[in-house]
Amino acid sequence: MEFSGTLAGICCSTYIPPAKLKLWNKYRISNIPSLIFLDATTGKVVCRNGLLVIRDDPEGLEFPWGPKPFREVIAGPLLRNNGQSLESSSLEGSHMGVYFSAHWCPPCRSLTRVLVESYRKIKEAGQKFEIIFVSADRSEDSFKQYFSEMPWLAVPYTDEARRSRLNRLYGIQGIPTLIVLDPQGEVITRQGRVEVLNDEDCREFPWHPKPVLELSDSNAVQLNEGPCLVLFVDSEDDGESEAAKQLIQPIAEKIIAKYKAKEEEAPLLFFVAGEDDMTDSLRDYTNLPEAAPLLTILDMSARAKYVMDVEEITPAIVEAFVNDFLAEKLKPEPI
Repeated sequence: MEFSGTLAGICCSTYIPPAKLKLWNKYRISNIPSLIFLDATTGKVVCRNGLLVIRDDPEGLEFPWGPKPFREVIAGPLLRNNGQSLESSSLEGSHMGVYFSAHWCPPCRSLTRVLVESYRKIKEAGQKFEIIFVSADRSEDSFKQYFSEMPWLAVPYTDEARRSRLNRLYGIQGIPTLIVLDPQGEVITRQGRVEVLNDEDCREFPWHPKPVLELSDSNAVQLNEGPCLVLFVDSEDDGESEAAKQLIQPIAEKIIAKYKAKEEEAPLLFFVAGEDDMTDSLRDYTNLPEAAPLLTILDMSARAKYVMDVEEITPAIVEAFVNDFLAEKLKPEPI
């Protein structure tokens, strides 16, 4: 099968030398094999889930497989667990959560129990919000059993093509995943799972991303998504952590805005870490000194760390550290 056109594919399926791990970070690869299609002219991502594309369109009839609007991909009937159905067009004007999950997945079942309560609280607060379940169950019976626990909508299990298109649209690499959309169908956050677990009262709904996060048990999974700047502080006092967040937030916002203008994901996530058992475990795992404040960049996929141990952390020091990292001027230490 041959195609003409300006499209390139990156397939990650075997060991990649450390020098090439930046591709993993750039495209946020979390498992293999992964196939990502790029526009060879601009370098922009066309499709993050090329393996599904090949499976669903082996003849290349939909080439070049560019992203389609959410409204177009979701178009069609949606189900309630009582058997009633409604058209997806009736959801216009609502925030939406697209929930990729399955009954066979224990973390999915745990998240579903929390999400049911979050859904109820958001609806009771008068917010226009709906969740659409996209099943990864292995049988229709499992789907029906799992869906019976959910008060929201679902793509019919028998509509495998639409479920696959939604997976392709958002480049789903693992479950559970909750994508939160604005009323126009644009992504607010891909980290709905973390937001729901961190905001039990849903006070920050619809969970617009924060430039700097306070490291916690529920969001620590994001450390595996790519390089992360982590500023360790020496106090459990909220005031200390807040001051640290305010210190690095302007740099984080600047980096995020720069890459958003290029329609690319920021190459770094930004965290502040206080003193708790989880932070102690992270220090132990990465073999970091006990000093604080301690400015680091941790790249778990490359098993590399970059450490700046100085008595005082200033915005100028943080910005220089970040710029040197992005320019590949820093020498990594092994984790």
